[in-house]
Amino acid sequence: MTTEILIAREHHRLQLREALQDGSIERLRRGAYRVKEPNTDPRAVAERGRALDRVRAVHLQLRAEHVFSHDSAALVRGMRCWRTPTKVHVLQAYRASAAAARDIVRRRPLPPAVVTVDGLPVTGRAETVADCLRTMPPLDGLVLLDGALASGLAKERVREVVERRNKQRGRAVARHLLELADPGAESAWETFVRYLGARAGLPRPRTQLPVDTAEGLYRVDLGWPAHGVLVEFDGKVKYVDGALGADYDADEARFAEKVRDDAITAATGIRPLRLTAKDGSVRATRKLLAAFPPEVRRAARIDPRLPMPS
Repeated sequence: MTTEILIAREHHRLQLREALQDGSIERLRRGAYRVKEPNTDPRAVAERGRALDRVRAVHLQLRAEHVFSHDSAALVRGMRCWRTPTKVHVLQAYRASAAAARDIVRRRPLPPAVVTVDGLPVTGRAETVADCLRTMPPLDGLVLLDGALASGLAKERVREVVERRNKQRGRAVARHLLELADPGAESAWETFVRYLGARAGLPRPRTQLPVDTAEGLYRVDLGWPAHGVLVEFDGKVKYVDGALGADYDADEARFAEKVRDDAITAATGIRPLRLTAKDGSVRATRKLLAAFPPEVRRAARIDPRLPMPS
């Protein structure tokens, strides 16, 4: 259900003030509010919803022609994002004034082609991804790109857009990310692990590696079978009762995980390495490197084009 957005210029100031005081509305940005509704969504989902409502508010506030771009367009399109956008990116025909709002990033010119998604004007899918690859931190860009490729976007289409841009800024990083991209990453965290491996100089892994076991066919998130390394990423939500539905039992999930790991180990001779968000970038990298044979670790060299995620 779409949240109701209130634009200050269309409402009486005293009524808005009273609604703020009684908690029936909340401020999105200067001159824009939204009606507060009961929300039981996880924090990340709620933050993404608020960011999307902020884009909708800007759309209602801007009088001149405009198109949402970069991570704002990605947000509107429901693309996979590493972090929730904190600013709204807009393409427009005129230069921003010195008094322009600081939560809006304005660029020129308007694009030649515009797509409307849920009533909002946005850049094309390949253009959105290409813009993000050139301006985002590399991990953010790779997460977005992996998700876009998984949803059916052709890598060559993105490459064409990157190459035809006049500006050189960010092109080298975008090219590198296109080489690293893999549509087999089923979540942002799986891309995160691949990114850490690429940054550390490890060989390219296989994604969604099939393993035939006595318990049935499993798919491992990432695998370097030639080096005896299999990796699974587990989100914290997996270990919380009710997190994935009212009947979700975390203890049953742990037991199923053990059965899975035992079956994979018996079939391959490799015990899967399990990483979580709690490990963080540095610890996860150490654990990943430690799983490889000494000769692989000695040959690994850090990729300076891929900064360590904070």
